[in-house]
Amino acid sequence: MPRTKTDTALTIIPANKASWEDLVAVLGGARCHGKPCHCQRFKIPYHAWPTMSDDQLAERLHTQTQCGHPKARSTSGLVAYLDDEPVGWCALEPRPSYPSLMSTRMPWAGRHEDEDDDSIWAVTCFIVRTDYRHRGLTYALAQAAVDFARQRGARALEGYAMLTEPGKTITWGELHVGARQIFADAGFKEVTHPSKRRFVMRVDF
Repeated sequence: MPRTKTDTALTIIPANKASWEDLVAVLGGARCHGKPCHCQRFKIPYHAWPTMSDDQLAERLHTQTQCGHPKARSTSGLVAYLDDEPVGWCALEPRPSYPSLMSTRMPWAGRHEDEDDDSIWAVTCFIVRTDYRHRGLTYALAQAAVDFARQRGARALEGYAMLTEPGKTITWGELHVGARQIFADAGFKEVTHPSKRRFVMRVDF
């Protein structure tokens, strides 16, 4: 995927074209379920989550992203740079790459699909460094995710968005999956509404 520029300062590239040090700079302070997640929460069985060390989770992500290998044929996300400073991350891969996500009710409520269809991709996480939030970077990452999945041959891209309500605080950790409006602005449409605050959003190519 070519570099995607949303303005003169912001650049978004596949993670394999970024350095591991840059990705660590983005994810270093992020927490999910009380620990550094390194985007493994949907990748490993729930029962194994408490047994995994921070180093083990980081090593899994390092392998999945193939950071520093620009010719790699696969990667697991996108890295955003603002004025050459690494500031954001978006995780996306074919949907079956997230076994713990696939084993929950949420993606399937109200619909029937082949869970092993790897032509359906999923975007599962957005991370923006604290000092760079509230600049619309997740909106840019969502649009870049659409472009990336389409270019990699995906038939559709899904997100599992959280509803934000005016005047109600939602912790940043809960919003790692992305707010509903972010997906809507990137062209996703609501597929199902499996819980009060959760939406399955999808764009078909």
